[in-house]
Amino acid sequence: MKTIGLIGGMSWESSSEYYRIINEEVKQRLGGLHSAKCFLYSVDFEEIEIYQTNGEWEKAAKILADAARSLEAAGADFIVLCTNTMHKVANEIQAGIHIPLLHIADITAEQVLSDGIKTIGLLGTRYTMEQDFYKLRLETQGIKVLIPKETDRVIVNAVIYKELCLGQIVDESRARYKKIIEDLVEQGADGIILGCTEIGLLVKLEDSTVPLYDTTLLHAIGAVNFALD
Repeated sequence: MKTIGLIGGMSWESSSEYYRIINEEVKQRLGGLHSAKCFLYSVDFEEIEIYQTNGEWEKAAKILADAARSLEAAGADFIVLCTNTMHKVANEIQAGIHIPLLHIADITAEQVLSDGIKTIGLLGTRYTMEQDFYKLRLETQGIKVLIPKETDRVIVNAVIYKELCLGQIVDESRARYKKIIEDLVEQGADGIILGCTEIGLLVKLEDSTVPLYDTTLLHAIGAVNFALD
């Protein structure tokens, strides 16, 4: 079994889901008292979020690259960055280490394409929905990406930062997300990527008429696949 290096804390609410899913999956596959071999480097999300807001991505990249180097030095065989948004600096992180970084968008795209879906709706932070670093990664693999209209993007982003990252699950916000998902389906989306690792805490399969792709779940299982390969 390879040792997983997890960079978490963005937010710790979803990082705890990574740890739970990874260990449950290892136990299910190997049985007995088996659990995952992993290290967790948890950053201070307040610091990262300030850099996001100020557009100081190079400063955030340095923090995460340093975290990745620490995990490599500790003995990790590969890196799992437990966030979608900060894959904006995935190349900078990968450049600073000699072990693989398991990219969340690639893992997600693999499952979407495996299901025969070519047009997908994308929910996430405003950075993930509006900038190219994530959408382009999907589009270069043959997936058409639809995003919500601007007013809905504001809602999606606000719920993530003001509620989900603080561990608050609000029924009214779930209803608003469901309506946004319905609008994307009407635009032609055959599935929806929950492109923020906290959204799966709020929105479940029964909240959508089309398949939902929970990136936290897919990324965590992808990590187990890689660790046990």
